[in-house]
Amino acid sequence: MKTRTFALVLGIGFLAAGILGFVPGLVSPSGDPAGMGMEGMTHGRLFGLFAVNALHNLVHLAFGVWGVVVWRDFAASRLYAQVVAVAYAVLVVLGLIPAVNTLFGLVPLYGHNVWLHAVLAVAAGFFGFVPVATVESTRVTARRP
Repeated sequence: MKTRTFALVLGIGFLAAGILGFVPGLVSPSGDPAGMGMEGMTHGRLFGLFAVNALHNLVHLAFGVWGVVVWRDFAASRLYAQVVAVAYAVLVVLGLIPAVNTLFGLVPLYGHNVWLHAVLAVAAGFFGFVPVATVESTRVTARRP
């Protein structure tokens, strides 16, 4: 998979996650004491696993739109992957610290979100930071006697 394709696929995935997070039938009530007052912000668990709320869904939509917009340009797709890698790595660390695993009461980062964010950070890091193989084009011209 190429960096541009990665940006498009990840962007579509983020858009899907953001949209699905607003579908009431797919978001179950959290019943989670770690929600810390987030219940009023449409807090729940997408597919019964991933803690989400309205702001979380909007962030997914923003990353999704960004990925879809930049996929045609390699440099922009690479920057997108780099930002996703760093941002989601930070979210993994925050999700592991109980005092800030709701990003100060704004976005749930705990539970299954931690491993999902870690997978996204690693994948994005690969496409954003691994050196690009450069292929020099050589022109071979045949000489006729």
